[in-house]
Amino acid sequence: MSAARRARARWDALRLLLLAAALAAFPGVARADGLVLSLSKARVTITSSFAGENIVLFGVIEPGAGAAATGASPGASPAPDVVVTVRGPNQSFLARRKERRLGLWINVDSRSFLAAPSYLAVLSNRDPALMSDADTLRQEQAGFANNRLLQRIGSDYADVVAQDPFRQAFLRVKQAQGLYVEDHTGVEFIAPHIFRAVFPIPGRAPIGTYDVVVKVFADRTLTQQAALRLDVAKVDFEQAVAGAAQDHPWLYGFICAFGAIAVGFCANIVFRRD
Repeated sequence: MSAARRARARWDALRLLLLAAALAAFPGVARADGLVLSLSKARVTITSSFAGENIVLFGVIEPGAGAAATGASPGASPAPDVVVTVRGPNQSFLARRKERRLGLWINVDSRSFLAAPSYLAVLSNRDPALMSDADTLRQEQAGFANNRLLQRIGSDYADVVAQDPFRQAFLRVKQAQGLYVEDHTGVEFIAPHIFRAVFPIPGRAPIGTYDVVVKVFADRTLTQQAALRLDVAKVDFEQAVAGAAQDHPWLYGFICAFGAIAVGFCANIVFRRD
């Protein structure tokens, strides 16, 4: 190796080290297996005027850290692929299928989705199907179609095939609500081993803890992975109302009903003509 190449390699290593140290100053930082991650914000607060926010994820892949997994020499540095998966708190959902009979639309079948993520964003630098074999992607839940969505079918529980009509309808509804997002160009490499990804938190995002999982593939092999968390919470008056509704549902319902009656009574007095 020439002196110029050695000097450039040392400079690249120093630059990555300085960037990793700089990322440590961000609110949310995770480091594992030669992968350093940082979020632009570790907590999103929802108020009455909240209309959504974009969260930026930065990542640094240390050169040679995944060489053992791929069987490459320590000096080799194959081009990495990155999949970022953001999952919100798990919830149960009911999907119904309607048919028109005798001029009326009625429910003819339904499926329950158990412990499904209330929010799901899958970002990658290219189609995950090109990063590894199907079994590995399925096992690692890398890619939108590979995330498990457990259904209750009669007395059985299973994650059905991607072409299942109930699964497809469920995904369409969630995507229309802005709660499920997939982007094959959502991960951008700003340097050979430095990447960024931006995922949206919509205005209707559920509160709770979000898991941000990053998996790096090289030579069709999973080489590195790391995870960190993002908190989405309501504050001030919104938090008080949400807490009251959850901790004291009967009292909350009574107050809402009484308030509606009081508003109607006052409106009747103000706007009556006699």
